[in-house]
Amino acid sequence: MNMANKIIIAGGGTGGHIFPAIAIANALKKLDPQIEILFVGAKGKMEMEKVPQVGYKIEGLDIAGFNRSSLIKNIGLPYKLVKSFFQVRRIFKSFKPTGVIGVGGYSSFPVLRFAQSQGIQSFIHESNSFAGRSNILLGKKATKIFVASDGMEKFFPAQKIMITGNPVRESISKSNVSREEGIKYFGLDPRKKTVLSIGGSLGAKNINEAIDKHIDEFAKNDLQLIWQTGKSYVTKAKSIATGKTGVWADDFITQMDQAYAAGDVVISRSGAMAIAELCVVKKPVVFVPFPYAAEDHQTVNAKNLVDKNAGVMIKDSEAIDKLVEVIISLSTNEQKQHELITNISKLGVLNADEIIAKEIMDTLK
Repeated sequence: MNMANKIIIAGGGTGGHIFPAIAIANALKKLDPQIEILFVGAKGKMEMEKVPQVGYKIEGLDIAGFNRSSLIKNIGLPYKLVKSFFQVRRIFKSFKPTGVIGVGGYSSFPVLRFAQSQGIQSFIHESNSFAGRSNILLGKKATKIFVASDGMEKFFPAQKIMITGNPVRESISKSNVSREEGIKYFGLDPRKKTVLSIGGSLGAKNINEAIDKHIDEFAKNDLQLIWQTGKSYVTKAKSIATGKTGVWADDFITQMDQAYAAGDVVISRSGAMAIAELCVVKKPVVFVPFPYAAEDHQTVNAKNLVDKNAGVMIKDSEAIDKLVEVIISLSTNEQKQHELITNISKLGVLNADEIIAKEIMDTLK
């Protein structure tokens, strides 16, 4: 290989797309320190802030996805799509990628579509057990498709699929933070059982309202709470937490390795990346799937674990009444915790990023 490889990684929108993309980028850099990597994201989305923080360049497209709830907001979409294709063409002209990787999210589609029209090798990473529509379309012409679970032939050409699992951030997969250090990081008491509630990178309304409504139950049952709220609920949660010694609340947890170490039992959405991380950190979890995810894939993801006795699931619509009761009962049931931990830890994959990076480099040779 005499030319340096130049890779575009496209996608984002949520932590579930961004963190694996960064993990893949880091793994590629390890294999080939000369490689040049450029991220392409959607303007106004989370990746525009998170990617530069870890030292990669990113270009933003003017694209917003299809709005499921409001037709009027979709009127500008064809214009934005056309505009984003011109932006993509300009990026390709100046960067000249040798390969592109799509991780899902708005910007994936125009970037991979353009690469395929130019005969540039394209790779897809599909993190969910239910493939998104744009990935299904792109899969027909993709070079290789990396998936997290088996049974993906219903969405993609079987000969292109490679089961790799989902890349987990190194800070989590290689963490050696102890439970005590984690709990002290949040200013809590290591002698008490701790509930960790993570509503995903964008927050979770019904999880927040459930905790809010039953906040006193935690102290009554001698439990502490680490409560990640998302931006829209943070002010309310902080005022509730004021004066309560056993409650830590904030909109985003930057040190997730500390949080996972601290949590004895966990409340979580069931996005693919949250699940991948929870399998690696081996925690007993009550999943509350986000019901409006495309094709309700979070429910599919959670059921996958419940069927293996590797997690507990509560519907979002029932969370306000049932969630706190269920998490408290799990926190006192050592036997159930042990079963869940044993089964979820069988599903953890530690080196998906390395497997994906190696396969991409071998294909591009």
